[in-house]
Amino acid sequence: MQEIKESIKWIKEEGLFPKVPELSSPHAPEVVVNGKKVLMFATNNYLGMMHDPRVVEAAIEGVKKWGIGNGSARLLTGNLEIHNQLERKIADFKEKEAAITFVAGYMANSGTIPALVNVIKPSVFSFLKEKILKRPDTVVFSDQYNHASIIDGVKMSGARKEIYKHVDLKDLENKLKKYSKGTRKLLVTDGVFSMDGDIAPIPEILNLAEKYNFMTYVDDAHATGILGPNGRGTEDYFGVEGKIDIVMGTFTKCFGGVGGYVVGDQELMDYIKVRAQTFIFTAPIAPPIVYGLMKSIDIVKEETWRREKITENAEYLREKLVEMGVDICGSQTQIIPILIGDDKKCMRASEVLMEKGILIPPARWPAVPKGMARLRVTVTCEHTKEQLDYLLENIKNLKKELDF
Repeated sequence: MQEIKESIKWIKEEGLFPKVPELSSPHAPEVVVNGKKVLMFATNNYLGMMHDPRVVEAAIEGVKKWGIGNGSARLLTGNLEIHNQLERKIADFKEKEAAITFVAGYMANSGTIPALVNVIKPSVFSFLKEKILKRPDTVVFSDQYNHASIIDGVKMSGARKEIYKHVDLKDLENKLKKYSKGTRKLLVTDGVFSMDGDIAPIPEILNLAEKYNFMTYVDDAHATGILGPNGRGTEDYFGVEGKIDIVMGTFTKCFGGVGGYVVGDQELMDYIKVRAQTFIFTAPIAPPIVYGLMKSIDIVKEETWRREKITENAEYLREKLVEMGVDICGSQTQIIPILIGDDKKCMRASEVLMEKGILIPPARWPAVPKGMARLRVTVTCEHTKEQLDYLLENIKNLKKELDF
């Protein structure tokens, strides 16, 4: 206990303990924080589904019919018909054969990746030998800037790992060349990177997959609902539908709820169902959320203006920030970092903006590499041009004041 006390004391003394804002209103372009109304530029509620009246009404219907819980894990007695309906709906949206849902996106990655790595070889003795559950013959290739849930999933798999430089295909290929054609290989990457807002070079990765024979796994959490002509994510965006072996996503972003999922071929989903421990040993998404998500998916699919508007807002903001000399780390999406570098300067920038009525918490180490602290701006389809211009005006003044 003493070590814990000393650790948290050091964290606080070093200014690493987060000052978490307390919200007393739902995520929207304007929110109430610590009793003050401010503009919100730090939400994943990209398409406004979190508070859409139709989604809320559906969730209420779910509460009335099912209550607030499931009663058990899916493989026992918690497999409600609505979970199967949600999985069919998200699989159809992503144009895949099947889906498996998890109670959180983190659990989707941290459970599925170890399952894909540690495939049990068919044998009468397989289930008698614990060591068979680890596959040292598998190598996982992971982008340097992948999400923490991917990193943890790779660690928990026990596989040999190769971390390649961020979206650096030359470095990736050099690492692939180190292994024989017979080596089992899995490549895992974010589709849209959560801190830089750039997009993985999926077509080039798929070309390498064909050349070096590896399975592809893409975390499309920040792409689904926005990227592509139909909003289906990176496969849709690049026109490579059906080429990625397994696609992961969350219900927390564009769909405004909570939970995660993976989609792919039916046999692959059947396998994950009986091998991903984060699916087997936990309760599923609560019924009210399931009802809300099914309605949300329908709305996102039908109301195309939402992804058109968020794309327009993001393009406008990126263009204006670049014009004023702000480093946005190569952002191509609705996630737009404003690179400041120094941790303390970044914290001060966040404080100044809050004084001006703008909420953007600082992103610093360990969320980003040391010396790469930034304001992580996110824009939604609900932000108005006037709100974007107010943000830009304050960023311009802040840039002069803090010299970044």
